[in-house]
Amino acid sequence: MPDQSVHAHPAASADWLRAARSARALSVATLAWLGLESSLGLWAGFGAHSVALIGWGFSALVEAAASLIVVWRFTGSRTLSPGAEHRARRAVAVSFWVLAPYLVVHVAYDLDAGHRAVPTPLGIVVTAVSLVSMPALGMAKRRLGRRLGSPATAGEGTQNLICAAMAGGVLAGLWLNTAGWWWADPVMAVALALVAVREGRSAWHGDACCH
Repeated sequence: MPDQSVHAHPAASADWLRAARSARALSVATLAWLGLESSLGLWAGFGAHSVALIGWGFSALVEAAASLIVVWRFTGSRTLSPGAEHRARRAVAVSFWVLAPYLVVHVAYDLDAGHRAVPTPLGIVVTAVSLVSMPALGMAKRRLGRRLGSPATAGEGTQNLICAAMAGGVLAGLWLNTAGWWWADPVMAVALALVAVREGRSAWHGDACCH
């Protein structure tokens, strides 16, 4: 017997269900890339004492959590559950807030210890790849979020866009360090923490679809 709940749900058109499957597939693909991105970013960041690069590597883990949340949201009976969307949206908001305290504490520690970032070819390559690829991925998820009426999906897309902005900032910071502007790296890390707090607040209130 066909599942009556699918036909009864007002959003469950064939187009909506295809968009839900696309959102889940994009999130699964994102998880694979973020695993590699995080590993390489952290390896390069710790080797170069770059707090912004380390923070960017950890932010990839936060993004992965958001991707897992969206996969959970659009799996099985949760696909058509408004309650699942509400819980997923709040969980994505919390994932934004996880990164901010770490960045601030790590900046304070490195400044106290006198660590200074040094150039890292691996860090430059991995952040450059992210800078090119993440905007397209983030915009696709935000479009899907609007079609699905899913702030959780749109919020995950926003995290991908922030990842691209962070990659650009980290690249700029690494380059400025070579010019003797050692403070550019920690300043960028603190700025990224503020962005994460702001976007988390928007996601919590359900503004991610149009923010």
